[in-house]
Amino acid sequence: MQQPKPEPISAPPRQQLSQLRDIAILLALAVLALYAGAGFLIPLALAFLVYVLVTAISDRVHAATGAPEWLTTLAGIIVVLAGLFLMIAVIGGQATQFARAMASYENAFDQAVTRVAALLGEQITAFLRDNLIGIDLSALTRSAMGSATSLLNTFLLVSLYVAFLLVERRVLGIKLLLAARDPQLGRDMSQVMEAISHNLQSYLGVKTFVSLLTAGISYVVFTLLGLEFAETWAVLTFALNFIPSIGSIVAVIFPALVSLVQFDTITPFLVIVFFCGTVQFLIGNFLDPALLGRSLNMSTFMVILALTFWTAVWGLIGAFLSVPLTVCLLIVFRHVPALRPVAVLMSKDGHPEAQDSDA
Repeated sequence: MQQPKPEPISAPPRQQLSQLRDIAILLALAVLALYAGAGFLIPLALAFLVYVLVTAISDRVHAATGAPEWLTTLAGIIVVLAGLFLMIAVIGGQATQFARAMASYENAFDQAVTRVAALLGEQITAFLRDNLIGIDLSALTRSAMGSATSLLNTFLLVSLYVAFLLVERRVLGIKLLLAARDPQLGRDMSQVMEAISHNLQSYLGVKTFVSLLTAGISYVVFTLLGLEFAETWAVLTFALNFIPSIGSIVAVIFPALVSLVQFDTITPFLVIVFFCGTVQFLIGNFLDPALLGRSLNMSTFMVILALTFWTAVWGLIGAFLSVPLTVCLLIVFRHVPALRPVAVLMSKDGHPEAQDSDA
């Protein structure tokens, strides 16, 4: 007569609490490390994204022309650098004029807000007076220019990182296999890196195209209206579209407020708010998801949560990097059995492996 097999004994409550405590400590240390090491980690993350963008352009040029790898890599570097220098040239060329105009803008801004508020009723008027008229535009401008200067200071370091990453592009896979020792582990690590590279290439390619389209349409509207610093607002529209959800809203608010200051009528303000806002809404909610498809298989709530977290840890740069960084984490979690439940919760449809199936 066979004896019944004993039931598996679950971990005692004290041991479970100990595990939860260890996980909480590790998470706290990770967040602290991200915050304390921002000066080192931010340039590294930016360099990795630029590297992915360069390789994406290089691979597509190679597939289309069959040119040598060194030539296609050079083409990718030239395209990316040309785009960065164009943005810097536009903002740098108009920054001085914009800073000088701020002094005259402040008084006109207060009057414009009062004029608009008078058309909207007493409650909205009180809200606008309390929250908008007291805004110090000069302080906002100095803060924005300070952030831009800090970003420019990291440009050289990012360029050096990208150069060395491109040099070691082909040997990286070999080094991963040698470092893993176990062939299966090495193949898993190569899979993770390939999935991360593919998904980031898809994300950056789509967001760049969508942001260029949005910025181009907005620039045409700004030019037809005669809005001052139209080039700067177009560049900011392009950049802000990389920030999920709130970026497109901010990209409409700034030029709309400037139109209130510049023009005596409210018509340009309404055109920018409704027309440019509609363009942002249609592209962001229909074209963008259609082009990305299932490659960005992340829930909307997770996108907002990632935006909040990375902005709190790394500031404005964290807002730009929130989606790419979270996509990397989602792919890593998918390949680690113990963390796969987290990847399922982070995914849009409960199937995080859809990212790899597109790779």
